[in-house]
Amino acid sequence: MAKPMLQVALDTKDLPAAISVARQVNDVVDVIEAGTLLIYEEGLRAVQNLRALCPDNIILADTKTADAGGNVGAECKDAGADWMTCINAATVPTMASAQDKIEVQVELYKNWTEDLAQEWLDAGIDQVVYHQSRDAKLAGQTWGEEDLREVKRLIEMGFKVSVTGGVKPEVLKLFKGVDVYTFIAGRAIHGAADPRKAAQEFKDEIDRIWG
Repeated sequence: MAKPMLQVALDTKDLPAAISVARQVNDVVDVIEAGTLLIYEEGLRAVQNLRALCPDNIILADTKTADAGGNVGAECKDAGADWMTCINAATVPTMASAQDKIEVQVELYKNWTEDLAQEWLDAGIDQVVYHQSRDAKLAGQTWGEEDLREVKRLIEMGFKVSVTGGVKPEVLKLFKGVDVYTFIAGRAIHGAADPRKAAQEFKDEIDRIWG
């Protein structure tokens, strides 16, 4: 079983803030995400700047694409991204056309089925993000056994599963023994008083559990 990677989601509202955090954590984390909010504010120049600053990291463009997958995929790739996201409501042809240009992660929210997920696998898409949304977390939803069962089910199907949504170091032990691909932390790192220290706490916990 491979050790899970650590991803920082830079959902900042401006590029200087994102760059400041990226500079502090790029040698601790594996994946640096240009978050959806950041891309809305700054466009794909956010991806370009993060790629220039962090040449050794995987760069993700969290576009949550629902249409025009090939076009968006080509633009993200040209900007320097390694991965991009599609929302699970996108059609399989949209996802497949993006996958032709760049590696796609499917962001899972509601209303997806195992049959549909199998179509993604059949189209060559093997990354998914198991997601607890920001709104769900604000409503008091917490991580638990149901989440664990869903993550395991997706892994058993053949997916590389990333986990996100209010993830903190103390949540990671729930997934001990599970082949999680990446843990994604946003505000827990970029919103911390010391982002590097916060990222290192995640990394140390990953090393402790999966080392």
